[in-house]
Amino acid sequence: MEKKTGNRKLIWAVVLLALAVAVFALVHGMNRPAPQQGTKAYSLTVVDDQGTEKAYSGKTDVEFLSGLMDELKEGGDFTYEASESDYGLFIESVNGLAASYDENGSYWAIYVNGEYGMYGADSQPVADGDSFSLVYEVTGASGETDAAQ
Repeated sequence: MEKKTGNRKLIWAVVLLALAVAVFALVHGMNRPAPQQGTKAYSLTVVDDQGTEKAYSGKTDVEFLSGLMDELKEGGDFTYEASESDYGLFIESVNGLAASYDENGSYWAIYVNGEYGMYGADSQPVADGDSFSLVYEVTGASGETDAAQ
């Protein structure tokens, strides 16, 4: 009888855990900002490891930041390399400057309208008037970042 009760508790724990994960995924999906349709004005600033800024601006019809970056790349004055990860598009280099978190704690941070981005480039919506920054940052030993801003 004792073994049967233990199995029921385990089954209920697994069911409750699965339910909690499903609710979390649903809430996360519902709170994600929707992409804006149509033409939108934007600005994008790249801040390198020396704090040097390069600014881009224009109008676009793309829905996500990665599409905007692709458009700029086609223009020839902007380059980037990225790879797919479990968390979305991981920016590895911008304008020839590679970041390597494994080597020195560096990475390319995304800022949206002055705030640290909550989404990757492939899921960050573009809205009219948005100001984006791609900033080369290095995480220090204390876990804090030293932004090149």
